[in-house]
Amino acid sequence: MRLFIIKYINMATVATKILKNQRKRDGTFNVKIRLIHRRKICYLSTHHFVCEEQLSSDFTIIDTSVNNQLNSKVQKYRTAIGQLDNVLDFYCVYTIRDHLLNIDKDIDFIKFCNEYIADLIKTNRKASANTFKTVMYSLIDYFKRETISPLEINEKELVRYEKYLRSERTLVRLSNNVSIHRTVKGMGDAGVHNHLRDLRTLYKASMRFFNNPQFDDIKIKYCPFDNYKIVNTPLTRKRNIKTSEIKVIKDSETTTNSRAELARDMFMLSFYLCGMNAIDIYGLRLENFIEGRIEYNRSKTKRKRKDGAFISIKIVKNAEPILEKYIGRLHLQYADSAALTRALNIGLKQLAKINNMPPITFYWARHSFANLARNKCRMSKDDVALALNHSDSYYKTTDIYLEKDWNIVDEVQAAVIDLID
Repeated sequence: MRLFIIKYINMATVATKILKNQRKRDGTFNVKIRLIHRRKICYLSTHHFVCEEQLSSDFTIIDTSVNNQLNSKVQKYRTAIGQLDNVLDFYCVYTIRDHLLNIDKDIDFIKFCNEYIADLIKTNRKASANTFKTVMYSLIDYFKRETISPLEINEKELVRYEKYLRSERTLVRLSNNVSIHRTVKGMGDAGVHNHLRDLRTLYKASMRFFNNPQFDDIKIKYCPFDNYKIVNTPLTRKRNIKTSEIKVIKDSETTTNSRAELARDMFMLSFYLCGMNAIDIYGLRLENFIEGRIEYNRSKTKRKRKDGAFISIKIVKNAEPILEKYIGRLHLQYADSAALTRALNIGLKQLAKINNMPPITFYWARHSFANLARNKCRMSKDDVALALNHSDSYYKTTDIYLEKDWNIVDEVQAAVIDLID
């Protein structure tokens, strides 16, 4: 008998409830679902509102239509609680409440993508946010609606979606209530690979968000990308230039305060600082300059590595005048690193035209530094990787025992710069 009483006390019960003291201004009451567990009570709001004419004198609902709808929800909750079985004994009333609320949560993939992208923006990962935003809008264009269930994205649909990505299509966008039609060329293998890779990232993130294995609540039962092979990315053309071409960029004559001047200076600064990315140059502040060195965490990988992708780079003589010219001013002139990157790419096109060179992008400074370090200076791949602030998963265990020696980075840096001095 005692065992039965204890078991009864630990049972979770649900029922509809009207709270008399919570009358709205319009005279209606929100119908609550009362949850009791271990003598603790909490309430879940519903979408139903009733007036006094729908209630009896003891505030129970007498409207048959409303009762039928509410009984369905209550039964749904009772079934969910029953499925918890013996695990129920370990949960408090609020844990069970959150579980019941999660049951009613819509699995809207686009809504999830918007929230995922917003979180990236909050953590200053705007470049990643823009990439995922492109994928999200592409899905909206493909399905022709802004509400999509992740369950609609299956292997067969991915085949059709890939064909869509590869085809030329016309997109319609609203600007100041005016429809603008824009023709988009079909993607090649590289574009399709990157696009579907990013969609896979979003999809798996949605599975982690909507699925709750703790309660055996699996809304998205499988990932279609487990059986769908994303096209391999083609080998890209090597993005590096010769020392003679780097010298041409360094010695280029440009108009003062032009984008070409900015591109020349930033390209060479990146090269002098072991291929530092534009986003990291943009983020440099006085606190990053310590005893003749620049110490920072590489933005691209700092959240993925235990060491925070920290690196210490020597401020070489060649870099000093450029740093004095720009650092502390870039963030005043450009709203963010993306705006700086756009200005750099425009400037690099102008710079290439001035010098009759083939078009290059800012990232070529990093590639050229790495290529020269390995192939001309004969530095080991490990030392080049250290200078580039790469993390090699093969050596992760070894890295636990080894302290990083920034003198190695200095040696790689000095050897490469000597090639163009």
